[in-house]
Amino acid sequence: MLETESLTRRFGGVVAVNDVSVRVAQGELHGIIGPNGAGKSTLFALITGHLRPNTGAVAFDGRRIEHLPAHERARLGIAIAFQSVRLFRGMSVLENVMVGAQCSTHHGFLEAALRLPRHRREERAIREKAEASLQRAGITAHAGRSAQSLPLGLQRAVQVARALCGGPRLLLLDEPASGLRGAEREALSGLIEQLRGEGLTVLLVEHDVAFVTRLASRITVMDRGRVIAEGPPAEIRRDPAVVAAYLGREKASA
Repeated sequence: MLETESLTRRFGGVVAVNDVSVRVAQGELHGIIGPNGAGKSTLFALITGHLRPNTGAVAFDGRRIEHLPAHERARLGIAIAFQSVRLFRGMSVLENVMVGAQCSTHHGFLEAALRLPRHRREERAIREKAEASLQRAGITAHAGRSAQSLPLGLQRAVQVARALCGGPRLLLLDEPASGLRGAEREALSGLIEQLRGEGLTVLLVEHDVAFVTRLASRITVMDRGRVIAEGPPAEIRRDPAVVAAYLGREKASA
């Protein structure tokens, strides 16, 4: 479903992503791990269109997309839940989730201002999608609450529900477990496993190695902007290059 080929992104003299090639199969939960500064989040930004590569290609379902802006990639079915929680102030959980489907609307500003029939039909359809996404994320009970009043774990679930509301074919999760406590991490892990069981293709970036190896069927390891290993979780844990770059401390304490 997704393939990057020799992606490179420079910021001045710093090469954040260096000749990175990754393949993600349809229905796969693919993990990307690496130490801080490895280039994981930059790679996500190149896939979603929030950054453009200096060189290299991105293909989605066989179509080259590296030239497309982020909103057009979203319309193709690529959605992201960012590491930093980005919710709209003064809006309920349901309203925040509804925003995720706005890229699929066709009415214009005038139709919305005058509440014309197409606008009303599309708003009803978006509300239904949002309610279904809340149910998938297990947070229907919080639909009417202010999104910002929720604890961090539930705010992360709201972000995932908002991404789901757009009907994505590929969901990118950027360090979703960051800052979460034990019970919140378990709830998030259960949600991701549920989405994988539904057949959704997921690309997961996470600093917590144990979290990723528990969920992913295949893992790509980055270090200093390059891919240093790729394979199933058990193989990745034994890879000497991975241990040296990232897992040494965990292995020693295991």
